[in-house]
Amino acid sequence: MRYKLLALDIDGTLTNSQKKITPRTKAALMAAQKKGVRLILASGRPSAGVKPLAQELEMDKYGGFILSYNGAQVIDLQNNRTVYEKTLDPEVIPVIESLAHRYGVGVLTYVDGCVVTETPDDPYIQLEAKINGLPLKAVDGFSEAVTEKEPKCLMTGDGEYMGRIEPEIASALKGLSVYRSESYFLEIMPGNIDKAKSLERLCAYAGASREELAACGDGYNDIPMIEYAGLGIAMANAKDPVKGAADVVTLSNDEDGVAAAISRYFDI
Repeated sequence: MRYKLLALDIDGTLTNSQKKITPRTKAALMAAQKKGVRLILASGRPSAGVKPLAQELEMDKYGGFILSYNGAQVIDLQNNRTVYEKTLDPEVIPVIESLAHRYGVGVLTYVDGCVVTETPDDPYIQLEAKINGLPLKAVDGFSEAVTEKEPKCLMTGDGEYMGRIEPEIASALKGLSVYRSESYFLEIMPGNIDKAKSLERLCAYAGASREELAACGDGYNDIPMIEYAGLGIAMANAKDPVKGAADVVTLSNDEDGVAAAISRYFDI
């Protein structure tokens, strides 16, 4: 089977622990693209946090895609066209704000290329801004500052505590997709959104079957796409449930696991 599409999570998969694409991994991805493989950067990051990596890999030249916000937005880079987008109902933003206050956790979203939050000193929110290379914008009233429709909000807090309150938050936000991408990040998305559902739409758009899709990831939010893909690849640094969902396990993100998978499973 010749895979036409390769979907890659970013943090913990495409990038190493320093959040960089290593020379070996970049060389493997460039070689794959030159052989006709179309890359998909499938991440919980906002689109603005994904685009610099897509530019580094010259994905617009080779017909690549961005699948951001865990699938709430899909962009065809070749013509800068938004293929799919789903946003949160503005009426739910005050509810999310109220829940964050009730449980004493941070909350953020992305407006005009900034991470918008009431608590800019929150270390997890600072981490999110750093990961995405976006400036922090402090506001007094979260819901009042979110005037446009946004694809995602993010709650932040200590991992053990977030694990305890996740079911309660999900119950209070029935109809929305609520799950953790990291122990300290609780994603809040429009209903019926995950990486697999958006990859299904993208495969139809790109004229490829799921059997022609390979997907590689390490986090809980990567499980749906790993299960959906014709070849599901887990990183050696992946959580155990992710490895259990995968067809194969490659090396870690600090050992060029993506490059190793391309070498083994792609005719390159």
